[in-house]
Amino acid sequence: MANLETAFEALGDPTRLAIFQRIATHPHSVGEIASHLPVSRPAVSQHLRVLKDAGLVADVRDGTRRVYEVKPEGIEALRRYLDQVWERNLKAFQAAADRKSREKGSSDDRSSGSPARKKVH
Repeated sequence: MANLETAFEALGDPTRLAIFQRIATHPHSVGEIASHLPVSRPAVSQHLRVLKDAGLVADVRDGTRRVYEVKPEGIEALRRYLDQVWERNLKAFQAAADRKSREKGSSDDRSSGSPARKKVH
């Protein structure tokens, strides 16, 4: 895959995302993709070229036609990146929750002390 920015840019276009989602279910030819979308076959071919250049799809010969399928390496790179983002955010959330819990625990300790007793003579 060229790089993450290229991959995200490729998927940022709604038509390319729809094409990618269709291919993700199983391989499709240009004609099959075009028959399910409101774009021409040449437009689908151009979108597929962008997805291919981004390393997200590959074309394979199936008899006399070419079919496009998701390229596992491109998806793996995206998954690794998203896992890193997710992990960072989970750690930040955990740290914030721990901090809030400690703050609450400190205020509970102060307020749960025994009330002052009056001395009775």
